[in-house]
Amino acid sequence: MPKITKVKKKVKKIKSKAASKSKIKVFNKAKAVIKGPVKISKSYEPKDTEKYMCEKHRVFFRMRLQEWKKELVRANNEALYNGSMDDNSISADIVDQASSYTDKNVEMKAINRQIKLISEIDKALLRIKDDTYGYCLDTAEPIGLKRLMARPIAKYTIAAQEKHEKDEKVHADD
Repeated sequence: MPKITKVKKKVKKIKSKAASKSKIKVFNKAKAVIKGPVKISKSYEPKDTEKYMCEKHRVFFRMRLQEWKKELVRANNEALYNGSMDDNSISADIVDQASSYTDKNVEMKAINRQIKLISEIDKALLRIKDDTYGYCLDTAEPIGLKRLMARPIAKYTIAAQEKHEKDEKVHADD
């Protein structure tokens, strides 16, 4: 708190046009320190006219990723606790048993995919915290708002993603 009072005193002194630039810089630095967290409305959409990955963009994507994660966790819990996974009844018919086994297998694969997606969302949230979100992990170029809106967990630009997919295909063929 003492720094804020000193800044207020300096601001009062800087009323004339002949004030030095260094005092104005001190004022601007103090102003940046005083700022609180950025709040955005639920209807906010990032725009290309704004500075790329400004604080508003980061808040927007953080909220979007957290909401997506909550939905996935809720869906997984419902599938595990309320779904057909609890069906322990053994049918006398072998075809029914096979069908039940297949259904459970498909459901478990879907849950596993969602768990991996939750992990990717957590990694994206960490990148937001580290200020690396929105930039390609390979090239450090901006990924782009359109791509992030379509796939908020994107780690690469489209060109870098295509390269990774091509490399995966080459290695899978070996």
